[in-house]
Amino acid sequence: MTSYSALTTIKGEDAAYRLADDLETLTPEPTGVGVFEIEDGSGLWEVAAYFMDAPDAGGLAVLSALHLAKPFNISDIPEQDWVSKVQRELAPVPAGRFFVYGSHDADKVPDDKIPLLIDAAMAFGTGHHGTTKGCLEAFDALLSDGFEGEKILDVGCGTAVLGMAAAKVLPHPVLASDIDPVAVEVAQANVISNGLKDRVTCVVAAGFGAPALTENGPYDLIFANILKAPLIGLAPDLGAHTADDGYAILSGILNEQADDVIAVYQQNGFNLTQKRVIVDWTTLTLRKNRLNSD
Repeated sequence: MTSYSALTTIKGEDAAYRLADDLETLTPEPTGVGVFEIEDGSGLWEVAAYFMDAPDAGGLAVLSALHLAKPFNISDIPEQDWVSKVQRELAPVPAGRFFVYGSHDADKVPDDKIPLLIDAAMAFGTGHHGTTKGCLEAFDALLSDGFEGEKILDVGCGTAVLGMAAAKVLPHPVLASDIDPVAVEVAQANVISNGLKDRVTCVVAAGFGAPALTENGPYDLIFANILKAPLIGLAPDLGAHTADDGYAILSGILNEQADDVIAVYQQNGFNLTQKRVIVDWTTLTLRKNRLNSD
């Protein structure tokens, strides 16, 4: 069965979400709508809608004109078993002492690695992206330096792969949060499939906007693998909720954005301890400076 996609670009985050909301009013109704920042410094956002039936081209044209967006590009999507396709193409990922794999590769887990099971159907951070791999390698380096923190938070957790990595090696409960309820459902499923149901708690939260996050701190380590803009916006709260001499591992940062993120976090009491580059992406390890804490 053929499905359809409709794709456009528009200037500004708010405008993109307004357009996405209006797409939900079309008939036939889209089965899903996505909004994504184009990370090239242009300020453009991509808005995509997916349909099981042929979309109303006229309605899409009206919406693009009303919202001052580019005309929608409508495409057919041929039927495929996407999960099987992704499983075939995504190889396991070693990252320091960790090994991220799908269930189809369970027989490939090395005996000397710590396994993290993330199936391709739950791809909000499977480990194949340079940001996730960078965070795992940065955490591995912290562990090699003797890190034994007790309170760990994974903000914007996606699959919760980072929180699960911490729970696999440290004897303390881990908290994971995401603004997206679907991502939290995915994270909870992954936590169960990795045998960590009693070790990792997943909650829906925008930044530090949930009592579960603010009441559990300050944290010895906070993972935040998101994007430059939300990382900068989180800096004051993240600084306030990181323990003295605690760490933050940050990613979702394009290489050319790293200096801006470092500068903001230095203003909020952190010192850079390690900078890790994987292709286009930078992962930062920062330490909360006791002298600059409140």
